[in-house]
Amino acid sequence: MTEAGAGRQGMPVLRRAARAEWGPLLRTVRTALAVAKLRAIPVTLAAVCLTLVFQFVQNQSWGYQAVQDIGSVQAWEHLWVALLRTPLSLFVPALDLPVWGALAQILIVFGIAEICVGWRQTLLVAYLATLAGTMYARIGIWIGPQSPLGLADSDKYVIDTGPSAAVVGLAVFVCWRYRAWFTCTLVVLSMLLEVVFIKNNLAGKEHVAAILAVLALSGLWEVWRPAKPRDAHVSGWGRPR
Repeated sequence: MTEAGAGRQGMPVLRRAARAEWGPLLRTVRTALAVAKLRAIPVTLAAVCLTLVFQFVQNQSWGYQAVQDIGSVQAWEHLWVALLRTPLSLFVPALDLPVWGALAQILIVFGIAEICVGWRQTLLVAYLATLAGTMYARIGIWIGPQSPLGLADSDKYVIDTGPSAAVVGLAVFVCWRYRAWFTCTLVVLSMLLEVVFIKNNLAGKEHVAAILAVLALSGLWEVWRPAKPRDAHVSGWGRPR
């Protein structure tokens, strides 16, 4: 058999694999956007606008401190202050990263999540993922740099990750709910490899903490609400109930 013939035979296999992996999720998203267009993702659009506002304000001489006071979380602060700021910290983009990357992540991942699991679960999982990172920062500093799980004392002055932990957590949650196991595994492994080889810092480890928290939530969901076939018993835009 020629290489071209082998390649043609391999394509149907890849298409079936891709359809099995992403088919139900893409159908849900496509249906929602076809029926309601941008009205299908009002919370996502609000999050994008809020992130833009924070980006604009924090880049002004008069606004930087105001944004830090309401949405910046650092481990040296009192826990109650961090907990009050954590909800808004989801929408404060990092100062050292392009804001367009954060906006694209929020629009795509939050949008898919809002359509596929609903806005309430989207906000819940996003907050849980961000809160897991916030709490890990304090635990990691307590453990200390002598452990691979710990952090240096200087990290208590580093600002917690912004939307990225929520984005990673939502990606894992949606993949789990829609049984996109390969994609879910790929996201988890990429975050682990990021910590080991690329970004062994507070942000990278907060991403891992966010994933662990969401995986724990997903496991509890399986126990309390046993999974049904992906194309059966759907509601709304096609969300698994």
